[in-house]
Amino acid sequence: MSAVSEGVSERITLGYLADHYGYELVPPFAGNVTINSIADSVASVTPGALYVPRGTADANMIEQALEHGAYAALVPEESRDVVADAELPVLIGDTAGERFGAMANDVAGSPASMLAVFALASSSSNTDGEDMHRNVKRLSGLLHILGNPVSVIDASGSQSLERPLPLEYPIGVLDLQRTLGVCQEDGSAAVVIALDDRTLQTDALGGVNVDVLGVDGMDSDPRNRDIARKASERYGFIMDAQTHLTGRSVESDQIAMQFPSMHDTGIGDVKRSSLAIAMVMAAGVRRNNIRNALRVSRDLGK
Repeated sequence: MSAVSEGVSERITLGYLADHYGYELVPPFAGNVTINSIADSVASVTPGALYVPRGTADANMIEQALEHGAYAALVPEESRDVVADAELPVLIGDTAGERFGAMANDVAGSPASMLAVFALASSSSNTDGEDMHRNVKRLSGLLHILGNPVSVIDASGSQSLERPLPLEYPIGVLDLQRTLGVCQEDGSAAVVIALDDRTLQTDALGGVNVDVLGVDGMDSDPRNRDIARKASERYGFIMDAQTHLTGRSVESDQIAMQFPSMHDTGIGDVKRSSLAIAMVMAAGVRRNNIRNALRVSRDLGK
């Protein structure tokens, strides 16, 4: 059960969605109808929602959504005949993929744009879910000791700041946008996202710009860009000139070895710390600030 609500004061009209995202609006004169949320199940429809049925749409589902207060529906081209007699306006077009993700992000008020988005990808030789969780935990912990209110989206345990989030995994694009909105409203400055199939559905990150993308290998590894490209294609996030792609470096390894964690479990622990250090350096945090934060954290832990 998923829904995202409009997080901005501007009106979102069906005409706007049709013009900006290439949807066909039926009837065309319904362009001034305003929607305030997107829902993909009848149970999550609230008054003013755009209903986007999961799976195959049928007339009964559309009617139930109308009774729950839906102002409009969005269905794929193959369901055009199903909504021919619908008593509410209908948008016809993609209900998944890049365009839908961008539209859901727009309606949600683009919460990711108000967060520093850190995403972690595994190399092809390392697909262990527990190792991904350890990488996420180490990065979020470092961001925290650097003074950043941080949230986490990870199948092993998502949280908005210190509050656990009850999510059903893998999460789709609407749940993702709703979760980012919750994190932003709670006061998060950054969010760490696990890029794996345990956590995310295909295209779940549609419309989201990733600021720092970390791959759990050396930064010099020529395979990193291909790993990043495949992750972007699978999960739909935007990777552009502003995205910092990084892995561990000799420098981050040296810093990690200078300040081992209290639960040091050997070289694997150093690599996790090194990747986290490399990612926050890619985000613009100064090396001395990282060293000072790690030193204080180590001293407090004694």
